[in-house]
Amino acid sequence: MRVLVLGADGYLGWATCMHFSARGHEVTAVDNYFRRNASKKLGCPPLIPTPGLLRRAKIWKETGGNAIRVLTGDITDYEFLLSVFGRCRPEVVIHYAEQPSAAYSMMHRNAAAFTLQNNLVGTLNLAYAVKETGAACHIVKLGTMGEYGTPGIDIEEGWLEIEHKGRKDKFLFPRQAGSIYHTSKIQDTDLLWFFARTWGLSVTDLMQGPVYGISTEEDGMFPDLMPNFNYDEVFGTVLNRFVVQAVAGHPLTVYGKGGQVRGYINIKDTLQCVYLSSMCPPGPGELRIFNQMTETFSVNELALMVEETGNKLGYGVKTEHVENPRVEQEEHYYNPKFTGLTDLGLKPHYLTGEVLDDMFRLVANYKERINRNTIFRGIRWR
Repeated sequence: MRVLVLGADGYLGWATCMHFSARGHEVTAVDNYFRRNASKKLGCPPLIPTPGLLRRAKIWKETGGNAIRVLTGDITDYEFLLSVFGRCRPEVVIHYAEQPSAAYSMMHRNAAAFTLQNNLVGTLNLAYAVKETGAACHIVKLGTMGEYGTPGIDIEEGWLEIEHKGRKDKFLFPRQAGSIYHTSKIQDTDLLWFFARTWGLSVTDLMQGPVYGISTEEDGMFPDLMPNFNYDEVFGTVLNRFVVQAVAGHPLTVYGKGGQVRGYINIKDTLQCVYLSSMCPPGPGELRIFNQMTETFSVNELALMVEETGNKLGYGVKTEHVENPRVEQEEHYYNPKFTGLTDLGLKPHYLTGEVLDDMFRLVANYKERINRNTIFRGIRWR
């Protein structure tokens, strides 16, 4: 199968390229290096030095992998995206090419405007490229569980059946964003649902919870092939940040009361989910939504697990509750449904002490690269 990965230089992007390539698919990787450059500008580069896509593709091939074609450009440039479609004629497009950080989107007006422009125009261009090139192409877009917010009812898998005044219909589950980033992801979903029912596009929208993990099966623990692992407040995810904080001797930064509950997923399971979704596309005109997660934890529960593992390894981990810079409920009901991907064959990697042990040991190898000044900046939502 011909696979196009947009946003291939990100935390999930390169790992996805290797995952499909290792299974014999023809992979094209596209990125404009926004996240890499923004991390450097903010003084918070990834923990593990990673070369650019061209170099990584070369190393992948030298270590026995299939060739991965690399194209550098910005998908908000429609002519560039059309040229990519012409060259690789994709049968599935994995769409990661978005500004991925809630904190970044809330830094200032220009960051908010960039997030909206980049994410929405990129998604718009992708839909038009599929339509105008006549590609029989399945779009797999990475959404976020953050689109739902924290409603006081069970979170269904994308859709909700409503009965009102004696009549029933099915609607997208109500969304309530917690940031400009999450707002853009809601609008992505609305755009793709419009194009699915108007143009007959085939779309899978994966509502993913926060991801954790450093290594995948395909990178073979070879540093140059490992994901772009950020640990800072802007681009790092919470569990990854906590493990780095523990190794650095920095208190774990729990926002507010720490009762915020979210659905989490190991990066290895992200790869499974994207692959399973790609191999089993929905029909034309269908927007299929999966909640992509395997377990729920509160921030306090994650902090306690990191404390226990870190202290067992001799790190003397402490937790500090800091004033919450975000606007969010710190104690709330949270019960999302997530059976669709399991039904497709997902075999979860759950968060265990052994998994945390491995994360601690990997982070410890790069302890000297941790910049403590980037761990907590206090980017405020208000």
